[in-house]
Amino acid sequence: MAETNAALNADVVAQARARYDDDRRRLLGVVGAPGVGKSTFADMLAAELGRGAVVVPMDGFHLANAALQRLGRSDRKGAPDTLDGAGYLALVRRLGESAPEETVYAPAFHRDIEEPIAGSIEIAPETRLVILEGNYLLLRHWPWGAIPEALDGTWYLDMDDGQRRERLIARHRRFGMAEGAARDWAATVDEPNARLIASRRERATRVLPWCGGEDGQFVLTATGWQ
Repeated sequence: MAETNAALNADVVAQARARYDDDRRRLLGVVGAPGVGKSTFADMLAAELGRGAVVVPMDGFHLANAALQRLGRSDRKGAPDTLDGAGYLALVRRLGESAPEETVYAPAFHRDIEEPIAGSIEIAPETRLVILEGNYLLLRHWPWGAIPEALDGTWYLDMDDGQRRERLIARHRRFGMAEGAARDWAATVDEPNARLIASRRERATRVLPWCGGEDGQFVLTATGWQ
């Protein structure tokens, strides 16, 4: 099931527009367990809000494969200590403190080579909303624990775990994993990360539950916001 088959509830867009549509740059965090649809949600929200919104995924701060091999962490790529957390925190702070005329560049993760590339995402001076999506915006230990105070809000996307796991396995398959390997990676690497992320859900400013829609779509509903 393609993650692009999704729609946003109008109330979600209205809430974002009302809160972040002003003259000061705002930083909105979008967090949730692997497979919940963070990238899809962030991209759709940015498209709805228009040219003043830019998405900066945390994936750009993955350590290079050579570094992971040297550190012995290649077999759990995606865990907190396989990303440059301090570098990510520095970028978040810079985005909030940059001079009005400054253009900031962020790295992006390229799945065709499974590596991050620096300077891939441009955050221009006129950008009013930066949507920072990633797994670890709500952790408590350094450096992740300092991120929430640098953001203007953090939205936690929630979904039934069984549904989320099947979406995650389907994504691994689309990027070339065999069925067995995809299920094994989801169970042994992704799920420990998912439990860690869920255990910090109470730090979010809003919790947004996903609901299955018709024709294989997913519709984000404002019902149950906290």
